[in-house]
Amino acid sequence: MKLIMNGKDSNLEEGLTVSQLLVEQKVKMPEMVSVELNGKILKRSEFENTKLSEGDKVEFLYFMGGGNVSN
Repeated sequence: MKLIMNGKDSNLEEGLTVSQLLVEQKVKMPEMVSVELNGKILKRSEFENTKLSEGDKVEFLYFMGGGNVSN
């Protein structure tokens, strides 16, 4: 199936769940990644049961801490 993942066209096998996609894409530290599916942020509890479909738009969102503010 074709979908858009992180802004790029991707071809993946049909019937994957979000959890399976994280494994297949070898996402490092998947427990630290939020997933947006078609504009909606998924709850982590939804990853296992949310199946991907042809044409879906998936974004992996990584939140970073730190930085320095100078005046």
